[in-house]
Amino acid sequence: MAVFPWHSRNRNYKAEFASCRLEAVPLEFGDYHPLKPITVTESKTKKVNRKGSTSSTSSSSSSSVVDPLSSVLDGTDPLSMFAATADPAALAAAMDSSRRKRDRDDNSVVGSDFEPWTNKRGEILARYTTTEKLSINLFMGSEKGKAGTATLAMSEKVRTRLEELDDFEEGSQKELLNLTQQDYVNRIEELNQSLKDAWASDQKVKALKIVIQCSKLLSDTSVIQFYPSKFVLITDILDTFDHFSPENANDTAKETCLNWFFKIASIRELIPRFYVEASILKCNKFLSKTGISECLPRLTCMIRGIGDPLVSVYARAYLCRVGMEVAPHLKETLNKNFFDFLLTFKQIHGDTVQNQLVVQGVELPSYLPLYPPAMDWIFQCISYHAPEALLTEMMERCKKLGNNALLLNSVMSAFRAEFIATRSMDFIGMIKECDESGFPKHLLFRSLGLNLALADPPESDRLQILNEAWKVITKLKNPQDYINCAEVWVEYTCKHFTKREVNTVLADVIKHMTPDRAFEDSYPQLQLIIKKVIAHFHDFSVLFSVEKFLPFLDMFQKESVRVEVCKCIMDAFIKHQQEPTKDPVILNALLHVCKTMHDSVNALTLEDEKRMLSYLINGFIKMVSFGRDFEQQLSFYVESRSMFCNLEPVLVQLIHSVNRLAMETRKVMKGNHSRKTAAFVRACVAYCFITIPSLAGIFTRLNLYLHSGQVALANQCLSQADAFFKAAISLVPEVPKMINIDGKMRPSESFLLEFLCNFFSTLLIVPDHPEHGVLFLVRELLNVIQDYTWEDNSDEKIRIYTCVLHLLSAMSQETYLYHIDKVDSNDSLYGGDSKFLAENNKLCETVMAQILEHLKTLAKDEALKRQSSLGLSFFNSILAHGDLRNNKLNQLSVNLWHLAQRHGCADTRTMVKTLEYIKKQSKQPDMTHLTELALRLPLQTRT
Repeated sequence: MAVFPWHSRNRNYKAEFASCRLEAVPLEFGDYHPLKPITVTESKTKKVNRKGSTSSTSSSSSSSVVDPLSSVLDGTDPLSMFAATADPAALAAAMDSSRRKRDRDDNSVVGSDFEPWTNKRGEILARYTTTEKLSINLFMGSEKGKAGTATLAMSEKVRTRLEELDDFEEGSQKELLNLTQQDYVNRIEELNQSLKDAWASDQKVKALKIVIQCSKLLSDTSVIQFYPSKFVLITDILDTFDHFSPENANDTAKETCLNWFFKIASIRELIPRFYVEASILKCNKFLSKTGISECLPRLTCMIRGIGDPLVSVYARAYLCRVGMEVAPHLKETLNKNFFDFLLTFKQIHGDTVQNQLVVQGVELPSYLPLYPPAMDWIFQCISYHAPEALLTEMMERCKKLGNNALLLNSVMSAFRAEFIATRSMDFIGMIKECDESGFPKHLLFRSLGLNLALADPPESDRLQILNEAWKVITKLKNPQDYINCAEVWVEYTCKHFTKREVNTVLADVIKHMTPDRAFEDSYPQLQLIIKKVIAHFHDFSVLFSVEKFLPFLDMFQKESVRVEVCKCIMDAFIKHQQEPTKDPVILNALLHVCKTMHDSVNALTLEDEKRMLSYLINGFIKMVSFGRDFEQQLSFYVESRSMFCNLEPVLVQLIHSVNRLAMETRKVMKGNHSRKTAAFVRACVAYCFITIPSLAGIFTRLNLYLHSGQVALANQCLSQADAFFKAAISLVPEVPKMINIDGKMRPSESFLLEFLCNFFSTLLIVPDHPEHGVLFLVRELLNVIQDYTWEDNSDEKIRIYTCVLHLLSAMSQETYLYHIDKVDSNDSLYGGDSKFLAENNKLCETVMAQILEHLKTLAKDEALKRQSSLGLSFFNSILAHGDLRNNKLNQLSVNLWHLAQRHGCADTRTMVKTLEYIKKQSKQPDMTHLTELALRLPLQTRT
């Protein structure tokens, strides 16, 4: 291909903008508009039946808005239409029955506001552990009669199972001794699996035997500290057995079920008999409509025969749990369990229990905490949706029992916080008079504090409540006891009092937790205190004026914990700080906090953690503003750069902030550039120029060089702008072929193309330097592009050259498309000088030669599609920017058109649209020469 000269066409940008504007068309009210009401025509047709009855059609129109979703509500959906065909009387009766059933179900099903037992299970297993050896005694029945049961008739199966039930006590004894806690748990899990296997293999009697023998284990209190966890494990097996209960029972199954209940009733030992029957309580509804309501009181009375108060209270807890599942509306039974428990509560201090504790070497303060899981569950059940009057009754009964601390704690844990808060002073009086024996008062104040964190007490009582509670808390000598209580009451203090009271509380915490470095064992509680304080103090000027707040932070000596606390503080600041600040108290404190986060970064820090820390620090930087004191603002950015130099996103944010500061200075000064203002802007520019090289990301540096150069140019700092642009050009050869994007390696050429296109847009308005040649920046950039090592089979270089051609064409215009205020671009400097235009055209011809040479190298079978696409793209560039009145350029465009279609690789639709555009443009007054061109551009037909 020969070398073709380039001639840019003259552009009238204003006229082109005007021609591209949409034509305003007046809208007539009768025309359709998507927001206007829709007129819907509804047709109703009666179909002709097979006997030949006539059909009729009626239509009606409505101008009301019809919502397509409303048909679900107005009864026109298919199910409603089907229901409408039913007998009205029957339908009304069905609806009334459904309504009554729904009302009944509302009272017979617990809601989502009831905390399920499964939520408590894990906590109990984790808390109640032991290092003592455990044992399991199992009396499993003989295995006779198993074989061939699958082939027996139904009546024979029933008879066989009843015989097996009679035989279940005659089996061999299996005793497992000296088990560790984990061994014990594993054995129980094996029994649970055996139960499932037995049921799956139709060995129902064996499944029942397993349940009975496991229930017997709940009578064993030899390792008493483990009993709550044992209760959880055994009742898991009972839950499995309950899951097998049939929902729909036929007559034969009902008979078998009844026989099983009879056999369960004949179990000699009380505890397994109770637990097994309670576990299948819901099966009673298959035998009698009133079965459950009759069985619950009987089972409640049955528990009275259990002598051990610990075993008894857990049996009551299990019955309440089952009762809430099958009949939560039967409140009387739940209350009866509680009142029976109160009658036997004094047994805890009786000789039998005390002797048992002596034998096992367990002190009363270690024994009493075994009760709360069961007691709290009982109280939760009876207090669910209970009226406030019930709390009054409970309080009176507690007083009659001498205000036992254990009972009082369960009452405060179970009832609604609003009920407890309104009676705070009453509870404080009861706490003062209560019998602590084994359950200290500070735990009661902690439970009260938990309620007051959820509900507010009467305003007149708030200060007295705090004083009474803190009198007890501050006297605690054990740091763990102290911090567990103080952590709860800090929220109450923050919620209802000023920074003075909060400061007093924080000072007291420091006083108790500093000796012997006790704070090292209480970091979770100390973190909660910080979170509660910052959750209530959204005004950070007030927060940091709390004298003991920063000394409180000094207790977090462990770096990981200290960083987490700092992150909480910064997160709260970002969320709640509404206005920019320059408060020195806030700035000094948060700079210290941010510095702590920054200094935690090392070579092992994960990228996600770095991003989070950078986000928090950047949020702080964005909220700092000294108004029109620009020098102070820049000083803050300089200090921040020195403090946060290891986090690249923070440095990037600082550079953007300084650039905005420079532009804000220009805006405020309204173009009145005094020497002082100019010096300040140059200081901002220098800040960016110094900081950018410290960044690691290659494209981050490139884009910041470009952006900072644009800011310098906007502030008439021409030499500084040139320095930024030269730095960007010199950095292009360092761009690697592959870059890391979100942890994945990807080719960099598309990113380089995007950057260079943005760069070209800026170079249009950059004036030439008087000491350098014409278009010296463009020439330097072209040399870099030429020398860059591009990927094989890549066309990005040619796409870049095409963009350069667009730039050079725009540079040849008498008036450029856009300008920067008070910056004379080359259109003003050269004023259409012929030598400048000649140099511009030479560069165009050089670029064109590179493009054409590349197209020539694509004349291979595997590259023909690329050649077609690039050829059409180059054709469009010439059409848009070239002067096609030039014969050689006109001929080149025709050649490119043919090249695009030569091997049948062109997109026919695109070619057709392009030709239509040419014909349309040829009708413009100054585009008539395109008419001849259109005649020379045939469309290739495919057969």
